[in-house]
Amino acid sequence: MLLKEKRIIGALSETNKWWKTGFRIDYRPRLIYDDLIKYLPLKQMLVLTGLRRVGKTTLMLKMIQDRIEAGFEPKRILYFTFDDFQDVRLTDVLDLYDSLFSHNPNQGEFLLFLDEVQKLRNWEEQVKRIYDNRPGVKIVISGSESLFIRKKSRESLSGRFFEFHIRQLTFREYLVFKNAPFEPMELYRKEILSHFREFAASNGFPEMVGMEKDVIDKYIRENVLEKIIYRDIPAVFGVRDPAVLFDVYRVVMQRPGAIIEMDSLSREFGVSRQTLSLYLQYLENSFLIRRLYNFSRNARKTQRKLKKYYPSVLAPALLDKPESAGPVFETVLVNLLDAEYFWRDAYKNEVDVVLMQGDEITPIEIKYSPEKPKPLLLFMKKFKCKRGFMLTYDEGMQWGSVEAVPFYRYFLREETEGN
Repeated sequence: MLLKEKRIIGALSETNKWWKTGFRIDYRPRLIYDDLIKYLPLKQMLVLTGLRRVGKTTLMLKMIQDRIEAGFEPKRILYFTFDDFQDVRLTDVLDLYDSLFSHNPNQGEFLLFLDEVQKLRNWEEQVKRIYDNRPGVKIVISGSESLFIRKKSRESLSGRFFEFHIRQLTFREYLVFKNAPFEPMELYRKEILSHFREFAASNGFPEMVGMEKDVIDKYIRENVLEKIIYRDIPAVFGVRDPAVLFDVYRVVMQRPGAIIEMDSLSREFGVSRQTLSLYLQYLENSFLIRRLYNFSRNARKTQRKLKKYYPSVLAPALLDKPESAGPVFETVLVNLLDAEYFWRDAYKNEVDVVLMQGDEITPIEIKYSPEKPKPLLLFMKKFKCKRGFMLTYDEGMQWGSVEAVPFYRYFLREETEGN
């Protein structure tokens, strides 16, 4: 047997423990899981994308556990990660798997879970071939970069998949992970605020719930930032100087919500404007930063106007700086809102977040303490909005159709209601 085949079989044996023994994982509820299992019986593959370490693999293993408990044959479930197998072909893995159990690949049902699939060269064509030629196979794939950054990827798999973005823990999920009660909120107010500080430090990574700051800092640096910036992005996009890429990320992290001046920053780093734009795109596609567009009813105008950038991962050290309290609070809430738009007019009146749900537009201002919402009211008048919110740390107030509400009331209430 060739060395490559031995490595693959060794990996199969190590990661598919349900082939030999009973199987259970340590799982705590995620809001997105109910959506995932609704689509599992359908023919289309499920595509899970998201930042490293947010729990994509755990969700896959939970699906495997549930299917086995429902009576699915364990040896007809295959999990394989390409994190250390960029040089293999998917057909080689499947052929070895079929030979292990003398499976006829064209008979019966199979579940195929492919983790970190973006590491596989031409993954779209390889997965498509299995999807089209093995009708009894249900495929679930994951990637820690956006798997559809290239137009051809989405086009070649058109109609064959449902995509889900797996995000870091929401605040409510974090409280559930900690077994921390939060209702009634009036009773647990002080505890909720204390938990929020810990939540912000953890950056919503499931494995970091309850950990000390120094552990979190090391974890984020080594398991998230360095792996993505110095290994994943160069491997996928061919970046030659990841140190500059890290410097670009650090600018966004140190100045959350800033509108980046491309020309001056490109001169500062000694790279072209085009290269800087690509680096920002790579960081966004790897879910390390979030880009917000200046809102307009005209889609083309929106794309051309100013853009703001926020980090998806904050350095825990920022939490210890009193001057960073406002920016940290704003960044955490922008990410919890999964924001895509902000608004700024020619007179620099600005609204932090603009949410779109169908035809309904909801503007949201984020302020540590409430203040008169002049920009919010201007926006609501201009775009004929029914309501607006100001999310504060711990104070409430009302200005006509604008409600200032403590952030925890907004997020815990919204999620409890299923939004």
